[in-house]
Amino acid sequence: MAKKFFSLLLVQLCMASVYANLCSTSNILLDDIMFFTSYDGPTSEHGTIPKTPIVPPSVSIDDHILYFITPCDGCTLNIVGSNNVLVYTLVIPTGTTSLVLPATLSGEYELQIISGNYIFYGTIDLP
Repeated sequence: MAKKFFSLLLVQLCMASVYANLCSTSNILLDDIMFFTSYDGPTSEHGTIPKTPIVPPSVSIDDHILYFITPCDGCTLNIVGSNNVLVYTLVIPTGTTSLVLPATLSGEYELQIISGNYIFYGTIDLP
């Protein structure tokens, strides 16, 4: 268990280093998206969600461009507007490191990244 924890910690530190290099070399001021996690799937025989550690993706935004610091290959990306109206959706292609959102979107939205039974959601504000 400790070995898995330290491996996970090492991966997070490496991703933080990549993120720091991206920001310092590109002169882009990125806003990190803070994700919350929801589980939508079967429960264990004990009636609780699985006990494996869940690490939300690391995604930043600048204007209408999303930057995937950690891969989200094959995950579904949803943008949900007011009254829970789905305004944009796509499956994130393999190898995607950045994604341009439609320029027609402006205002506050909920960004959802769905991976299996997990939904990672956070708020974005598009100019």
